[in-house]
Amino acid sequence: MDWNNQRVLVTGGASFIGSHLVDALVERGAKVTVIDDLSSGRRENLSDHLNKRRITFLERDLREQGVAEEAVKGMNIVFHLAADHGGRGYVDLHQAACATNLMLDGLVFRACCKAGVDKVVYASSGCVYPNHLQTDPKELLYLDEAKVGPPYDADNMYGWAKLMAEMTLRAYYQDWGMKSACCRYFTVYGPRGVENHAVIAMIARAFVKQNPFVLWGTGEQIRNWTYIDDIVRGTILAAERIEDGTAVNLGTTERIRVIDAAREVLRCLGHDAPIELHPEMPTGPYNRVADNSLAKELLGWEPQVMFMDGLHRTIDWYVATRKQDEVASILSTMLTERIEQVEQLRAVPVSRD
Repeated sequence: MDWNNQRVLVTGGASFIGSHLVDALVERGAKVTVIDDLSSGRRENLSDHLNKRRITFLERDLREQGVAEEAVKGMNIVFHLAADHGGRGYVDLHQAACATNLMLDGLVFRACCKAGVDKVVYASSGCVYPNHLQTDPKELLYLDEAKVGPPYDADNMYGWAKLMAEMTLRAYYQDWGMKSACCRYFTVYGPRGVENHAVIAMIARAFVKQNPFVLWGTGEQIRNWTYIDDIVRGTILAAERIEDGTAVNLGTTERIRVIDAAREVLRCLGHDAPIELHPEMPTGPYNRVADNSLAKELLGWEPQVMFMDGLHRTIDWYVATRKQDEVASILSTMLTERIEQVEQLRAVPVSRD
């Protein structure tokens, strides 16, 4: 696909994942518009593009009347990443907030259909997979796309909203011919990540020399963290090669115990502190790992950055862009909140450029 001069909208484009996607689309020559209410995104993530006038930026809330219709007008492709979201602490403790994604997604999809947008690419999640399948960390489990259900048993309101959005897009294609693709992201990490997600939270705790080093859960929970560059590449490939609303996993097949990741973070940052486990805190499923064979088949995609390499890159970025006193001042709040709430409560910057 030739992206040169394609009119592209990225909702939530000032966020961690969204801003990296914007980078890749601009590099490919697309004419990019970003809409973001900056509740979890940061204008600084787009500062180079804004300074050089490479993109158009709209600071608007897509849930407000008429905003979605205005934003999608004249667009060829809409990458819909905007959502009320956060890490495990956020999605467990803010159910009503995450439920607003049902309305947000519905408004965006309806506006795209009415405007004749060529294709919608939707950022879905591993949270659509049934909780009851993911309870035993000793089971050698890989979640392929067919395991979503029925029976359906999504992960909190956040997961249910993602699942409903996937179903909506398939229905739009079947009934009205609107092309779309859904990318199920599995625990994304990397530069520009924020402290309410697990990898950055662990790095932050070690960075501020937390002692004892707190780890939510038993430490036995299994994850497959996926590096941001792989996520962006897979998302663009989905835009190029899927049109019928099919959902594909974007995740590695590495099975990483959370406690092993924590130990590597402590080692890399030279912080010799005992690990204190807190199984009473928000933990999520105990066995969540993707089967990525469908992405290989449909997209020719597979991850190129393995976890230890990506973790070291992320630690290097974090140390280079953070100050210990600033991180310490917002960390406890950031573990369960979004950037907007933290900056309202603590009038200090989260990062420096």
